[in-house]
Amino acid sequence: MLRKNETVRLTVTGITNEGNGVGRADNIAVFVPMTAVGDEIDCKIVKVGKSYCYGIVEKIITPSKERTEPDCPVFAKCGGCTFRHFNYAEELRVKQEAVEASFTRIGKLSLDHEPILGCDRTDRYRNKAQYPVAEQEGRAVCGFYSRRSHRVVPYTGCLLQPEIFKAILDDSLDHINKNKIPAYDELSGRGLIRHIYIRRGEHTGQIMLCFVVTDAKEGRILGPFADSIREKFPDIKSVVLNENRTRGNVILGQKLVTLSGSDTIEDIMCGNRITLSPLSFYQVNTLQAEKLYAIAADYAGLTGGELLLDLYCGAGTIGLSMAGKVRKLIGVEVNPSSVENAKANAAANGISNSEFICGDAGKIAQLLYDRGERPDVIIADPARKGCTRDTLECMVKMSPERIVMISCDHATAARDCAILASLGYKPEKCRAVDMFPRSSHVECVVLLSRG
Repeated sequence: MLRKNETVRLTVTGITNEGNGVGRADNIAVFVPMTAVGDEIDCKIVKVGKSYCYGIVEKIITPSKERTEPDCPVFAKCGGCTFRHFNYAEELRVKQEAVEASFTRIGKLSLDHEPILGCDRTDRYRNKAQYPVAEQEGRAVCGFYSRRSHRVVPYTGCLLQPEIFKAILDDSLDHINKNKIPAYDELSGRGLIRHIYIRRGEHTGQIMLCFVVTDAKEGRILGPFADSIREKFPDIKSVVLNENRTRGNVILGQKLVTLSGSDTIEDIMCGNRITLSPLSFYQVNTLQAEKLYAIAADYAGLTGGELLLDLYCGAGTIGLSMAGKVRKLIGVEVNPSSVENAKANAAANGISNSEFICGDAGKIAQLLYDRGERPDVIIADPARKGCTRDTLECMVKMSPERIVMISCDHATAARDCAILASLGYKPEKCRAVDMFPRSSHVECVVLLSRG
């Protein structure tokens, strides 16, 4: 049995879904972050389990041929990126393999896996960033959390974000520190500024700056700064406070107060003008999302006469991109703000064949079934936890010809597709889409047809 603090030599033979390399020593699996398949390493054991261990690299004896030098100064500390230490082709291979493995091992499913769709831009692709703020050495700093912790790694130059985000962040932090506005402390619950949240329209360039605060009334102290930063950066169309009084990991609360400019910003997605609030769900990689939606539309096989049900619709972007190809679109979303955005987006784009309903996906699906709605195609884009069994059973009860599952977690997608298969819907094909280069996350689209 391996012991803690022991050093062992091993060769990395695989990568887990979390992005850790895995090798074997004394016939025990050892998981090691920031390694690549083919690395031969000396590894220090830091945690010992019954059937596996965790380790850290002490020395690379022979580097993998896929290994590259990380181009970010905080990569080893920050938990934002997972794969900056090997080339992008290898990242795509790892992600394709992970998606296929989930459907084989978790779902016990056999289906056609199309080649993964890589991203043309592996840096500067994100349209949104939420930076935690903390006090370190008497000053407010922001960046991202280190791996498996809530310790902020101070850094404003993240390569995944638009360059203008750094300038806005630096100005915001400078104002916070000059005016001694207290950063939030998770342990005590004291302080005002919890997060700095920036969202940008990829096609419009419009920017929203949002300060997540513990008290919106106290947060109004940022009002004069909101006006001045909009003068300095004309692309900032909205500066908003979001009040979150709760303790814990949830970033955003429900209360919004506009300090300067508009309540919302706009972007264009698949030709439709989209209105976004701080609470709206919107894919963080706009250009790649447009390609993802095109794959989903192709899988849906729309001809113009269908009733399309879009579950977990967010601000309506997926359904609205297909509204011109269907008889009617019904969107369902639990977040009231997103539903209002979806209705506004439909109106702004002259889309009159749509209906958006606020509520739990499973409950609204049952309500729609009871009122006699029988969609020809259902698109489901759930959160990472996937669909509930009740929702899946309601989807099947409606008896659509096709179900298109879009998922940001291939493990839960495989689980849900296995349930749908047991209820009579055959998974036919799947395509992985790399929406989040340099992270371990990967999206996938699955077509299921009524057996």
